Amino acid sequence: MRIRRVEAWSVPMRLAEPYTIAYETIRSTENVFVRLDTGAGPSGFGCAAPDLAVTGETVEGTLQVLDERVAAVLRGSDPLRTARLLERLRRPLESHPSALAAVDMALFDLLGKAAGLPLWKILGGYRDRIRTSVTIGILPVEETVEQARERVQQGSRAHKVKGGQDVAEDVERMVRTREAVGRGVGLRFDANQGFSLEETLTFVRETRRAGLELIEQPTPRGEPALLGRVTRSVAIPVMADESLLSLRDAFRIARRGLADMVNVKLMKVGGISEALQINAVARSAGLEVMVGCMDESALAITAGLHFALARGNVRYADLDGHLDLLDDPAAGAVILKKGTLYARPEPGLGFELSS
Repeated sequence: MRIRRVEAWSVPMRLAEPYTIAYETIRSTENVFVRLDTGAGPSGFGCAAPDLAVTGETVEGTLQVLDERVAAVLRGSDPLRTARLLERLRRPLESHPSALAAVDMALFDLLGKAAGLPLWKILGGYRDRIRTSVTIGILPVEETVEQARERVQQGSRAHKVKGGQDVAEDVERMVRTREAVGRGVGLRFDANQGFSLEETLTFVRETRRAGLELIEQPTPRGEPALLGRVTRSVAIPVMADESLLSLRDAFRIARRGLADMVNVKLMKVGGISEALQINAVARSAGLEVMVGCMDESALAITAGLHFALARGNVRYADLDGHLDLLDDPAAGAVILKKGTLYARPEPGLGFELSS
């Protein structure tokens, strides 16, 4: 089996409901899809979610690098030599992590199809399902509470609430949400770098009665020592998100004790292969892992899910970036039942995409 052709195309998708985080409001997204064609054999599919603010990429640049650099490396190659091909692409795609993630997914998809097994079993098969949180963007307190109630009625058992603009309002938001949903629903808070040290300490102190599972990236990415001070000062687990973009970042966070947990997003780190290495660093340092996402098609979400299912120290999943996307060409690639995610049973990533 050889890769005969590399296809890449973009799909704009609107969000059914725009949402706000500490530094922007998101109304739509555009993903880039990849197909590795092996002629008479199976095709492998992947998805990139380029984001200038997060990954430093544009859709146009992603399409160009896939059409030019990736195609030149992969055409005529044996797709089952995954590690060799990804190593050859690592330097050319050093500044294109979501493009690398898309190729990584497609290669692993082909590997699973060649083996006749779902990818999560090939990667380790630790579990066959995982609960995911559902994100609530920055809204007025009453709207936050109402949306949290609605999500519980729809089956969600964990919420991640965004904040970081007003610490007093964030405290009220979380306390009121806990009162509304009860103790059986997990609550997580993401400040998206919006807090100072003092604001973080105030928030943690004032929300103690809300029983939050964790606080995610409260302080700016460019001040890692500040994140470490927060981690050493509070009892609640502190998660690094924007501070983790690479394997080197994972090592730095672990070595310096900057966080208790890390949020691994395939789009930021370059795919499943790199995520597995980051996970090993986290495990060696006793750090728990959450698999997160951006505004991604269900195809990319299922790749994150297969990774999450494969490893025991992946404690949390925040894989909901597909839920509000309209006209997602990979809708149905992942199964969500009562707040729990399941992979499809077919080989590889379990989904065939029409280009």
